[in-house]
Amino acid sequence: MTTTLLAVNGTLMRGLELNPNMLAARGVFVREDKTDAHYRIWTINDRHPGMIRVLEGGVQVALEIWSLPMDSLGALLLSEPAGLSIGKVKLASGEEVLGVLAEPWLLEGQDEISQHGGWRGYTGHTFAG
Repeated sequence: MTTTLLAVNGTLMRGLELNPNMLAARGVFVREDKTDAHYRIWTINDRHPGMIRVLEGGVQVALEIWSLPMDSLGALLLSEPAGLSIGKVKLASGEEVLGVLAEPWLLEGQDEISQHGGWRGYTGHTFAG
């Protein structure tokens, strides 16, 4: 079975609302990590985050790395909210992995939460499992 690493920065993370979608796609948690310092993140109606890469003014965003079977990637993406897509995310180590990113239109009129360092920092949801 061919797998890929997938960086997630929101409700697909352990213990959060859409994590059952990750588990149904046979995702396996690998580790917590961070992006390099070129990302910004917004809350989308306080339901989920949207993250984009920027040239300047970015921060490191906390995320989780999951191993996911390639044949499950499409189904997982289809279960994501509209405006989220898969692209390459650069980690603090310099490694690039696939990750969940936002289309710019999704961020219009939303509140930026980059100063919180990620979705868990913004929502206060920690994972104790």
